Amino acid sequence: MACRHRPFVHLRRTLLIGATALFATTALMRAEAAPKNAPAWDAAGAARYLDARLDWWRHWPKAQRDHDTVCISCHTALPHVLARPGLRGGLPGAQRSPAELAMFDDVTKRVYLWHEIDPFYTDQKNGMPKSGESRGVESVLNALFLATRDTERGAWGTDTRQAFAQMWAMQIQTGEMKGGFPWLNFHLEPWESPSATYWGATLSALAVARAPANYAADPAIAPQIEALRAYLRGGLTGQSLYTRTLILIADSELHSIATPDQRAAIVAELAAGQAADGGWSLPALAPWKRLDKTDLPATSDGYATAIAAFALREAALPQSATPLARAKTWLIAHQDKATGAIPARSINKDRQAGTDAYPFMSDHATGITALVLRP
Repeated sequence: MACRHRPFVHLRRTLLIGATALFATTALMRAEAAPKNAPAWDAAGAARYLDARLDWWRHWPKAQRDHDTVCISCHTALPHVLARPGLRGGLPGAQRSPAELAMFDDVTKRVYLWHEIDPFYTDQKNGMPKSGESRGVESVLNALFLATRDTERGAWGTDTRQAFAQMWAMQIQTGEMKGGFPWLNFHLEPWESPSATYWGATLSALAVARAPANYAADPAIAPQIEALRAYLRGGLTGQSLYTRTLILIADSELHSIATPDQRAAIVAELAAGQAADGGWSLPALAPWKRLDKTDLPATSDGYATAIAAFALREAALPQSATPLARAKTWLIAHQDKATGAIPARSINKDRQAGTDAYPFMSDHATGITALVLRP
């Protein structure tokens, strides 16, 4: 897709972007082994990292879209949205940054211009059926972003109600995918792949559960919610532990998806896959294969550990207490003290330090870790 460069970038922003890239590079290099005595979680450092990464993303040429908007991303913008409200206290007097405010402005603009604005990816430029897949992704993310914003400020927005209406309009009505949502498939794990439809359904469940005014109990959307639950239930068999971990998260928020025995079984399987050091490796969660044929690291990973720990925290089952405590210790010990990031490796390629995509998994790992370690 052709991308536009913004004409002027202030020197301060250039320095910030450079520093962020350097920080993300050193984050992975400094996390080979946890210290014997794990230090305290640096919430302020995580907040600074997420803010800097969002600012970088918003000025990255490949993220630019039509109507002077920026693509929202599962790897960088989403973890920022989910984690940042709980990190407001991480920086004294911290409010929303200019990048965060601009991101919500973009989401609102795209909600109001839904029928006029291009999808993030189109059939014409990216091949069929990318327009429909892209609309499905954006509808879910828009609803989740705005619901999270509204929950923090304690009031529904007209834009949020419109975003939810657009999301439900994209819900699939028939076939194997009934109850789920169209989702981008670029054969990139874990968020743009054939199985990522469960990731999308989990995010829609989070959006519904976190919306203000007990939205999840609204009788007007009961059929859509039950269809969503039914779709997620279908992933409890025949799917990877990673997918079932996502469904456990969805069930913890929306409820009535998994049975108590199914919840307990997922927690037990997660506990069994935990490494001796308290973390999880990527291969422990799914039989992922890299596109470049390199081996996935067999050592504990920041993203794998963060998502497993988040599921254990949300499940709140007694048997999850010890694995969760060990995971928290691992995450705190592996936070890069210079950057505030939680280092994580790409599932798809052995990405080289210093490349634009190198920090994406660390972005998500840092945001999810902030959710795990919030008070």
